Amino acid sequence: MTDTDIQENQRAESENIPPFAEAPVGAVLGTITAILSSIGTVWIGVLMLLIVADVLGRNLFNAPITGVAEIAGHSVVAIVFLQTAAAIMQGRLTRADFLFRRIARVRRGVAGVIESVFCLVGATVFALIALSSWGKTTNAWATGEFFGVQGVFTIPTFPFRAIIVGGAVLAALAALYRAINRTPLPESDAT
Repeated sequence: MTDTDIQENQRAESENIPPFAEAPVGAVLGTITAILSSIGTVWIGVLMLLIVADVLGRNLFNAPITGVAEIAGHSVVAIVFLQTAAAIMQGRLTRADFLFRRIARVRRGVAGVIESVFCLVGATVFALIALSSWGKTTNAWATGEFFGVQGVFTIPTFPFRAIIVGGAVLAALAALYRAINRTPLPESDAT
């Protein structure tokens, strides 16, 4: 999806956000979040192939792949944190917005303020997630924490925990960017 497509989608939702290229912070943040989201997408594909191989091995050859359940469980959380910041930057974070749309039709300025408050609350929540996860991440690094069954299958938890912290920090920054760079559409531009 191009910046133009995103802009048109956002105009339909009574908002106007500058394209990433027009804002230096947005360009850097948008690029980083897009790269991480792409990594998450590739990870989904690899995870699907791993699960299919495990199911085929289990059912056809009575030889399951060891550790698939553990890898899948930790991967889902990591993928979410890799892709959340991009969803925020693109205005695609899942939410129930039936009331917001009604307000936006009547009072665009009020809708802009509500959206900015929503983004600020989101930034606070993601900052708290990063802060609360930091201690566990440093502990996982220091102690060499792993998950799995020792002697059968183990994998370090640090990379997964680091993705959670990094993804939460980026999501908080993306939410702050959107809170600051949101401007309601003028009356003549609204549909």
